[in-house]
Amino acid sequence: MPFTATVLTMFPEAFPGPLGVSLIGTAWREKGLWALETLDIRGFSADRRGFLDDTPAGGGPGQVLKADVVARALDSLEGPQRPLLCMSARGRPLTQARVREWAAGDGVVVLCGRFEGVDQRVLDARGFEEISVGDAVLAGGEAAAMVVIEACVRLIPGVLGEAASTQEESFEDGLLEHPQYTRPRSFEGLDIPEVLLSGDHKRIARWRREQREAATRERRPDLWAAHLANLQLKGQ
Repeated sequence: MPFTATVLTMFPEAFPGPLGVSLIGTAWREKGLWALETLDIRGFSADRRGFLDDTPAGGGPGQVLKADVVARALDSLEGPQRPLLCMSARGRPLTQARVREWAAGDGVVVLCGRFEGVDQRVLDARGFEEISVGDAVLAGGEAAAMVVIEACVRLIPGVLGEAASTQEESFEDGLLEHPQYTRPRSFEGLDIPEVLLSGDHKRIARWRREQREAATRERRPDLWAAHLANLQLKGQ
């Protein structure tokens, strides 16, 4: 059975969205390298009016997605156990390392939060891992779920076609990616760096490494510190 992403959402019509286009979409619709399922959690409300939420315990604004509704939706799923992810601004940051772990398995089950959040009891009882895709708050978890799924799917062998295309990307070895260029040679007075036109592969590799290090040091000091610590552990 291929890698399967199952999304628990109030808005199944939001999918596949960008997951249905380009190489990711072709790998799903034509090659069958992965599968996408959506489960409308509205169908699991015990309320005859279909309510999924209630007011926060202790007071406060907004509504909270009910634990029993989410539990019934999750418990209806069949097949192998997969990591349970809840998209949440208070979750742990999404990392490429975690993505690689998920991509190597049977798939993921992704809960898209709404309102003020999800009743913590169902997250704890079912073992959900809360994941954030950045330090910003979204109206719901659907867009964030697509980010996680695409990040996983593109690592599945055969999806991108060329495995080497992922080897020097941002985060794969703790550094950001180097800048990219293509024709025309000159654009609005800006030229492609001469080293990239030299044909000297050693010089090009060294330049790209230097660019990756410089970008990481400037833009992500947290990653740069971790990179230096890792080099120190390796005695480099």
